[in-house]
Amino acid sequence: MGIRLPSVILHAKQVLKLQSRNQTDVPKGHIAVYVGEIQKTRFVVPISYLNHPSFLDLLNRAEEEFGFNHPMGGLTIPCHEDAFIDLTSRLNAC
Repeated sequence: MGIRLPSVILHAKQVLKLQSRNQTDVPKGHIAVYVGEIQKTRFVVPISYLNHPSFLDLLNRAEEEFGFNHPMGGLTIPCHEDAFIDLTSRLNAC
């Protein structure tokens, strides 16, 4: 028995992946982040997310785990991809 994600989350996942399709192109006002605990997926998010308390919590966990040594060469966030998509969906709705 699988878990069904709400259509809003599925749509957000598609949008985020489309935004990060070109790995070298990050639009002005955005930042690329690598998300995942084992396999990392690249997402492009608005820099305005950096001021939100929930996103800051993820950044604090990243600091605890990686310090300033990010193995992917960019900001790495150690959480489940689905949790990250859920958070960014909620931030995008604000």
